[in-house]
Amino acid sequence: MASVVCKFLHTRMRVNDLDKTTEFYQKVFGLEVTRSHQSPRGSKLVFLSVPNSEEEIELTYFPSSGPVVVQEDLIHLAFEVESMSKFQAHIESIGVSLSDGPTKSSSGSIFAFVDAPDGYEIEVIEKPKN
Repeated sequence: MASVVCKFLHTRMRVNDLDKTTEFYQKVFGLEVTRSHQSPRGSKLVFLSVPNSEEEIELTYFPSSGPVVVQEDLIHLAFEVESMSKFQAHIESIGVSLSDGPTKSSSGSIFAFVDAPDGYEIEVIEKPKN
């Protein structure tokens, strides 16, 4: 069967504070805002580019939908880092800490988690050097 879709474009995450969350992703992960606008239904949108990837993260602020309450362990993003120790030193220098880990997996990867302002989990992975 031929593929129905062409490519993966973005992941949307609704947030309570668009500015705070945008700043978090910029400072902690070095993501860049590619565009922002207001949708026809009134939500405010910010798109963030991910290094070495065509996919984006779409942050959405739409207060008329009610407050964002993220269920624990429902969904997470994952980013690869070159060095877990350098990443950990970077986030600690800006006042952010790991919420879990670092932990070494059976495959030799080292992984840890950081919580975004609304409670979304972000996994950070250092793959083993060959």
